[in-house]
Amino acid sequence: MQDNPLTDKVALITGGARRIGREIASRLHDEGMRVMIHYRGSRDDADALVTELNGSRPDSAASVPADLADNGAVEQIMLETVHAFGRLDALINNASTFYPTPISEATEQQWEDLMTVNLKAPFFLAQAAASVLEEYRGCIVNIVDIYGHRPLKSHPIYCAAKAGLIMLTRALARDLAPSVRVNAVAPGAILWPENDADEVSQKRIIARTPLKRMGSPAEIAAAVAFLIRDASFSSGQVIAVDGGRSVVP
Repeated sequence: MQDNPLTDKVALITGGARRIGREIASRLHDEGMRVMIHYRGSRDDADALVTELNGSRPDSAASVPADLADNGAVEQIMLETVHAFGRLDALINNASTFYPTPISEATEQQWEDLMTVNLKAPFFLAQAAASVLEEYRGCIVNIVDIYGHRPLKSHPIYCAAKAGLIMLTRALARDLAPSVRVNAVAPGAILWPENDADEVSQKRIIARTPLKRMGSPAEIAAAVAFLIRDASFSSGQVIAVDGGRSVVP
């Protein structure tokens, strides 16, 4: 760990208690980082993960609850992170909301929800984190989606929000340079939505993926770790971790 450039550096992971966020938090912790795990409703999962991580390295993990739709929550997340660990080196905007919004049925409330969590919150988190990230020459990694490049049927609002996050990644990379790098990871088929029981659609997606399999959360976490630790001359980039899905019609 003495030669590890990430030892004792600090990462904040939004939506870090479950699924891909949990894998990212665990991987960065394994890399030597201290982690702040943001969650909204998954308190038990967050507590269990913090206990597990602190069990392997004391005082290396903490959690913070917040609803990202609350305008005052963003500043509080940053204050608690810096209070707990004294610095911030990486912001990982992982929290996301995903569900269909067919054009004939979509509501303004759904627009506000999807745009707030997937696009508005990452912007204001970046704004709140900018000064401390500049101080420590840190970075931001946004978790976007291949559907930010190519639309998913019946999900126009979600796709628009993720497309916006891709452009935000590039815009922030320019505005926060040279002190802060900003990049993104675009997952393909990694985990199915928890309420998705459509096995036919799942098999169709895998069949159209060149590598003919689902990816794993660990593969997303590995890409995030690479962008934080190794990609010192990369900014404004989007890495697709999708089994090649984005290169086929």
